[in-house]
Amino acid sequence: MDQLTKNKANSTPLTPLTFLDRAAIVYGDSTSILYGDSISYTWSQTHRRCLQLASSLSSLGIRKGHVVSVLSPSTPAMYELQFAVPMSGAILNNLNFRLDDKSLSVILIHSESKLIFVDILSLSLTLNALDLFPSNIQRPDLVLIEDDTLAPYQIPSLPKNVSVINNTYEGLITKGDPNFKWIRPDSEWDPITLNYTSGTTSAPKGVVHCHRAAFVVSLDSLIDWSVPNQPVYLWTLQMFHSNGWSYPWGMAVVGGTNICTRKLDAPTIYRLIETHGVTHMCAAPVVLNILLNYNKSEPLRNTVNVLTGGSSPPAAILTRAESLGFNVSHGFGMTELVGVTISCAWKRGWDRLSAVEKARMKARQGVRKAGVAEVDVVGANGESVKHDGVTVGEIVVKGACVMLGYLKDEKATAQCLRENGWFYTGDVAVMHEDGYLEIKDRIKDVIISGGENLSSVEVEAVLYMHPAVKEAAVVARPDEFWGETPCAFVSLKDELKEMPTEKEIKEFCGEKLPRFMIPKTIVFKDELPKTSTGKIQKHVLRKVAGEMGSLALPPPQLLSSRI
Repeated sequence: MDQLTKNKANSTPLTPLTFLDRAAIVYGDSTSILYGDSISYTWSQTHRRCLQLASSLSSLGIRKGHVVSVLSPSTPAMYELQFAVPMSGAILNNLNFRLDDKSLSVILIHSESKLIFVDILSLSLTLNALDLFPSNIQRPDLVLIEDDTLAPYQIPSLPKNVSVINNTYEGLITKGDPNFKWIRPDSEWDPITLNYTSGTTSAPKGVVHCHRAAFVVSLDSLIDWSVPNQPVYLWTLQMFHSNGWSYPWGMAVVGGTNICTRKLDAPTIYRLIETHGVTHMCAAPVVLNILLNYNKSEPLRNTVNVLTGGSSPPAAILTRAESLGFNVSHGFGMTELVGVTISCAWKRGWDRLSAVEKARMKARQGVRKAGVAEVDVVGANGESVKHDGVTVGEIVVKGACVMLGYLKDEKATAQCLRENGWFYTGDVAVMHEDGYLEIKDRIKDVIISGGENLSSVEVEAVLYMHPAVKEAAVVARPDEFWGETPCAFVSLKDELKEMPTEKEIKEFCGEKLPRFMIPKTIVFKDELPKTSTGKIQKHVLRKVAGEMGSLALPPPQLLSSRI
């Protein structure tokens, strides 16, 4: 027995990179990627291109443990880099291209990124971020990702202190060795990805995941969503969102066709669905809103399965979506858990329920996926709460999906990764009698707006920087389009000669925050409600914000500006 155990310890590490090797054999002649009118690859071509790119990265001096960053929307290059970067032995760092230059700079410095692949439309942002580097910090090299599908563009002049690799993205692929032996992890616990949760006004948190987690969650996500072989998957979810909830790797398992797109407006999405026969797509609730608010009355020719996360879609949205041919599933996930970890597994008996009841059931976050070891809702002492749909507690998770920890932040890691491997999510929920959980609130006051998680504390920190602001508190205000938007309650200093306007406060925030974090509502109050110990009572403000109702829909030209 001891000898058998020793043999097992020396087994080949699990990694999702093997999925691509298999796809080249099983689905070699099948379409892997479609983009625009001119780009179409097969799985054998995608496999070869990733090997060539990994080879070029190695020739540039990229080694195991190095961090390679990517700043791009969901283009073919972004998809290939999910494989090619870790195939070189490096750790993949997907960056949110909606960040401001200050946030991006902080993340690049913290991650010690050696190289950045930059989409041509994000080059100016990247150069501004690098310009903020202290003189004693080495700037990462750049590789430009050009795009022939775009209108003619002009590359901005590059400063002398920024090093750009002579070859573009396609140049590196052409230069690479198609027979390159990609770098396997020494252990399945070796890091494969580094993703950042936030970092606008406070120290960022870099979530580190291992090859084992990516392998298990990728397979688990396919099983839980009942994804068949060779689906047609539309990338309405940006891949920087927790590595596309593991579906870049998962699509290689089933030989799916990846429909890549830059534009995420309703006409584009509907056109791609009809043109390519899309069967699956992941999307934040805001994408559903865009599709449902578009002037379309005829249902889709074929059903499109949609997996959504974030705040629960209202019953009206779910009902409208199904009438148009979208089969919506709802789940819960976090960057710290790779992707969707808890899903509302559907029961056949629920098919007999009314539309309103079906929507109510789907809006629940649900149960753990099969590949997750344990999920529970616990009280203050770690005890499981009653399954009564009323008693609240914190969601805790255990299993392969849980991160290794936060990069360079032992304190934050220890706060959420506790005894016996439990990860404390910071989300408050109830457990229903049937064992399905439902989120009721967020301990850390995270606001989910258009699929983006933002911290109210970070927005408050900026508001307190305004010279006229005495006190500030930010809570979520319901929004039929974005799900939630930041609502700021502000009290002003007494000695002011001139009171700032709501517009001026928003403009001030806009200078220091990404667009999606700017409060959409400013409420001026003489005093904010407080406890006897002087703490602001956010639950009172949340009630006020809720009673204000939803904001009006934004103008049509802004519908796709944040997704």
